[in-house]
Amino acid sequence: MNSKAIFRLIFIGLMTISLNLLANSAYTKSSVAPHSNDNGEYNLIIEGYDWGPAVSKIILSMEEPAIEVKAENFTVTAKRSYEGVEMNPGEASGSRKVIYAYVSDEKGNRLEQGNHVTLVLFVGPEEILGSPIKYIRANNRGSNKWINYELNITDTTSKKVWNSESKRFLPLIDKFDLTGAYSHNGLTLPFASFKPERTNQTSPLIIWLHGGGEGGNDPSIPLIANKAANYASDEIQRIFKGAYVLAPQSPTFWMQSSSGAYTRGKENDIYNEALLALIKKYVADHPDIDPNRIYVGGCSNGGYMALKLILLSPDYFAAGYISALAYQNEYITNAQVEKIKDVPIWFVHSKDDGTTVPEKTVVPLYKRLISAGANNVHFSFYDHVTDITGFFGGDNYHYTGHWSWIYSHANHAKLDFDGNPVMLNNRPVTIMEWLAEQSK
Repeated sequence: MNSKAIFRLIFIGLMTISLNLLANSAYTKSSVAPHSNDNGEYNLIIEGYDWGPAVSKIILSMEEPAIEVKAENFTVTAKRSYEGVEMNPGEASGSRKVIYAYVSDEKGNRLEQGNHVTLVLFVGPEEILGSPIKYIRANNRGSNKWINYELNITDTTSKKVWNSESKRFLPLIDKFDLTGAYSHNGLTLPFASFKPERTNQTSPLIIWLHGGGEGGNDPSIPLIANKAANYASDEIQRIFKGAYVLAPQSPTFWMQSSSGAYTRGKENDIYNEALLALIKKYVADHPDIDPNRIYVGGCSNGGYMALKLILLSPDYFAAGYISALAYQNEYITNAQVEKIKDVPIWFVHSKDDGTTVPEKTVVPLYKRLISAGANNVHFSFYDHVTDITGFFGGDNYHYTGHWSWIYSHANHAKLDFDGNPVMLNNRPVTIMEWLAEQSK
């Protein structure tokens, strides 16, 4: 065998080895030039779910354009921490499951060839390591807070590591302006707001008031902690043909009395005056808001405040949508019932709610309103709060009974107190479809 033949065999052997290595790597590049093993950067996509937020995707920055990727060749570990808070081992660190992978741009949009790879992670109500927030108790009260969330991603074939976060994308929250703040008589209320696409007609205003765990000075928390940002989703915006969304935030909790303790309606709270002033200022600043279609809703603490505003100004609001009502019925007078009986309200609650016990709050109030002659008050009363997606057990999976706001945010509530569909114009409607049709 001459030297040329020997050289040809050696070349073919080397090429075969190279191709085998390439085929077994985590991704295939359009160029086979070697990359550095320096640690890489990643972007996060954080989405809101019925149970709260989760890191659903990781977007890896690649040194060479990629055309193919295999999920099984990546490992992901997460570390969660918050200064001064001790976490259990299972919620502090561990592995995240990669269920799918694809080539993308830096925002996770799929491409045939690109400089990024997106890893889709398993998320679920029991997947604590997926959450970038935590309910933290301090000074005798609890609230949800963003925590330190660190990831380490390894390509097990190339040994490439990504451990430096570059950007975060929050698909719905990124539609909101989070910079709002309004001061009134020494109180400053942060707020988030969403403006619909410009039309030639006026738009309604949807007001959402958060629960007791979402107070503070970061209005992204009320939007993400229990999926309230969904009122800006395409689905709900289509129902309203474009609606403003206003999500004010209490620095502490809406039910705070002047003593600093909780009021359940017996004593006045310290925020309702400033909150109503904020709402009126926001409406005045946006003249294309229809003053006859202002809707106020909330959950738990926010349900208390939504009802409080309706009690104080029944002629101002076109309708209310209230879940897990925390306002105690015993502190609502017959005169107040008469005052609000003509305000359209849709209540949502669960029978097993141990936090805002329905027999002390919504059930007697609803019955009093009906007895007083209210003809546009509805009440979806569930046995349990269940997995409405069907992915995690369906009706057999029970969230805590206090989380009835899930049915509002997802536009899932549709049955009245008697178990029959709520009807409007001779057709069954969901809670948001009903709300969109209410007008003073």
